[in-house]
Amino acid sequence: MLLRKILVIINKKAGTDREKSIQGVIEKHLPKDRFSVEITYLQYLGHGADLARDAVKANVDTVVAVGGDGSINEIAQGLVGSNTALAIIPLGSGNGLARALKIPLNTAAAFQIIVDNKRQRMDVGYANEHLFLSNAGVGFDAVIADKFQHSKKRGLINYARLVISSFKNYVADQYNITSDKQQSKREAFLLTVANGNQFGYEFKLAPDASVFDGKLDVCVVPPINFWGLLPLSIHSLRGTINKSKYMQHFTGEQIHVKGQQLNCLQVDGDAAVLSTPGEVAFKIVPAAIDVIIP
Repeated sequence: MLLRKILVIINKKAGTDREKSIQGVIEKHLPKDRFSVEITYLQYLGHGADLARDAVKANVDTVVAVGGDGSINEIAQGLVGSNTALAIIPLGSGNGLARALKIPLNTAAAFQIIVDNKRQRMDVGYANEHLFLSNAGVGFDAVIADKFQHSKKRGLINYARLVISSFKNYVADQYNITSDKQQSKREAFLLTVANGNQFGYEFKLAPDASVFDGKLDVCVVPPINFWGLLPLSIHSLRGTINKSKYMQHFTGEQIHVKGQQLNCLQVDGDAAVLSTPGEVAFKIVPAAIDVIIP
């Protein structure tokens, strides 16, 4: 009997307790008589992409990303265009992609989905040269992503603290937005381009977006005052923001954004290097990667 080859990639920061827990779940759900399982750990920035590329060359059936959206993004970079599937065990903070794909946050339940092995080709986006699976942005979210990346504390409470402390000094930029469908000039507090419908923590800027529809959703939140943050957040959590005054929304396959103050970029919640100051080109690559879903 041919064993299904599985590579499990875990963030090195997981710790020994998490390692023991995951190994126990693997032994239960991926028995040695049906699966050939290798467990490895991220050692350096970009290691996940390197490991995934090696897995493709070795004809590994499934690469399991254990961690948050940043780790999943890195591993996915090495799988684009291949037949090796991406599976997700969500152990991050926001878990935006896992929530969008309806992958349970319970580790055992997520491993059972890997066993069931239902697959679908998923779209990926690019912001300049940076791949994103859920979303990318150049507005206030990009500023917070940069600060969050340099913060020692994680979680929603710290994220909210950074939002509140940074809001008063943030000045909304004026953006020139060109897509394959339209051209416009808009002042924006948030300018996020979404592939999936989840921002993380159940916040949805593009409730109707899908990683399987071959298009990107452009989400523009006009300038708001401090007291607008609460209703904006409530609409986002409820999935009604696209029907509110807080959102301007359209779709496209290629979007080019220019801004005089555009100096930050986030991809899947992580700060990214802006290779062309003042502008970002977004594009969709349909059905680029195999993903295991419920």
